[in-house]
Amino acid sequence: MNVRAGEPAAESDLVSIPDLLDDYHDIVPDPSDPAQRVSFGTSGHRGSSSAGSFNEAHIAAITAAIVEYRREQGYTGPLYLARDTHALSEPALLTTLEVLSAAEVPTMIDERDGYTPTPVLSHAILKHNASRGSAQGLADGIVITPSHNPPSDGGFKYNPPHGGPAGSSVTTWIENRANELLEAGWEKIPRQAFQRAFHLDETMNFDFTSSYVDDLEKVIDVAAIRGSGLHIGADPMGGAAADYWPIIAERLDLNIDVVNAEVDPTWSFMTLDWDGKIRMDCSSPHAMASLIANRNRFDIATGNDADADRHGIVTPDAGLMNPNHYLAAAVDYLFTHRPDWPKDAKIGKTAVTSGIIDRIAAARGRELYEVPVGFKYFVSGLLDGSVGFGGEESAGASFLAFDGSAWTTDKDGMLLCLLAAEMTAVTGKTPSQLYAGLAAEHGESAYARIDAAATREQKAALKQLSPAQVSADTLAGEPITAKLTEAPGDGEALGGLKVTTESAWFAARPSGTEDVYKIYAESFRGTEHLAEVQAEAKAVVDGVIGSQP
Repeated sequence: MNVRAGEPAAESDLVSIPDLLDDYHDIVPDPSDPAQRVSFGTSGHRGSSSAGSFNEAHIAAITAAIVEYRREQGYTGPLYLARDTHALSEPALLTTLEVLSAAEVPTMIDERDGYTPTPVLSHAILKHNASRGSAQGLADGIVITPSHNPPSDGGFKYNPPHGGPAGSSVTTWIENRANELLEAGWEKIPRQAFQRAFHLDETMNFDFTSSYVDDLEKVIDVAAIRGSGLHIGADPMGGAAADYWPIIAERLDLNIDVVNAEVDPTWSFMTLDWDGKIRMDCSSPHAMASLIANRNRFDIATGNDADADRHGIVTPDAGLMNPNHYLAAAVDYLFTHRPDWPKDAKIGKTAVTSGIIDRIAAARGRELYEVPVGFKYFVSGLLDGSVGFGGEESAGASFLAFDGSAWTTDKDGMLLCLLAAEMTAVTGKTPSQLYAGLAAEHGESAYARIDAAATREQKAALKQLSPAQVSADTLAGEPITAKLTEAPGDGEALGGLKVTTESAWFAARPSGTEDVYKIYAESFRGTEHLAEVQAEAKAVVDGVIGSQP
């Protein structure tokens, strides 16, 4: 933990935007260097221009690969294009448009030349394909965002016609083809000068804002929120939701005050995260320190990351809620307040999300759908209505509309923030108070995640962990009930290992977006038992990666 965690950023903490933008164009990546190749993690390709990992060459090559992929798949509808407020998102948008325009791909861009949250793009893709997909061809999309990553980073991800994050087979194809294009000479990729790219017939303005905001009453009980008069604080953390919250307040007539609405690519108004970096992580008490300090100003306060696919919930009685606690409260509320959802709709969670959701599912008579880390594993279930809710411990979730149809197939942070207000308005209790009731009924859990630096080689070794590498029959004094490398819900590889007992579990896996590994652990027997679980889990991990460079 950095000694300055939670303190306001100083001038010395800020990235140089001019240098970052110059490096985007000036630094040419070396495809022979693994750190400078295109690499799709759990949320697309991410990197920094100054490190040679997110540059003009990367974006041109990835976009060209996507053009080839969509042609192979026969996607002839428009491509919806979104970007967040990171500094590198702007030049990446222009590069993307140049390649798409040269390839004559019909492209929908925001009519305000503004920022577009990830869930707004997902919703737009689903609406097009439901109403015009057969006549105009299937639509897909690109989101230019590194999510909550520091201001120095850029990110790029592809959403196929199902509207959610692309699956591994798709991203592997795009990654491999993009790297081939880099090696062959990215300068050869056809491009249309951006001055014309904005004005070609293939580039069309689209009202992303109305497409999303005007449909919110199909998924949220807006009337209950409006009638309650709740005073809501919405913190977009200088991200893509900055323009959306004022419009939501105005059009839906809600009592919302927007804080930190300023768009500043250095994020100079932020408080520092746990490691002393500026990071727009709305699930971090350090990054959310300013909103937490003002929690008594509001009946409910919320935060979003830079592309608004994550949520943070702050209540007067509890401050920033643990993401697991809020997801548990949200699950229990939704499955008792959405009578028109399919009776067999499942409760979706990732393998590292709290076990209290397992207990809630059992109590509500609902099937649990446990998948690996990554929202892409919920896409098909949300699309066909077989999964009512999908959530992950990193504060990302989405759920079905009132009639059981798909709302988004990507994480929707603004939706989960509005749900917190609905829960408070309908029940008269904050989400943290609702969770307290669930903990009293199902047991209080102690949950923690440990992050530690890891090299690429160490991450690769950790990804190959197998049950055989856990020789013990017990974990922290309890018999081991399962050693999992595949998720029980869909049989997909966990990319690590999960070990369970009757009242505890741990999971170890490498990060898909940063050079760290993670150990998740939970115990329903208290913090001391949790510490025992963590110690034994760390010993397993150390034994695997200790010999790696």
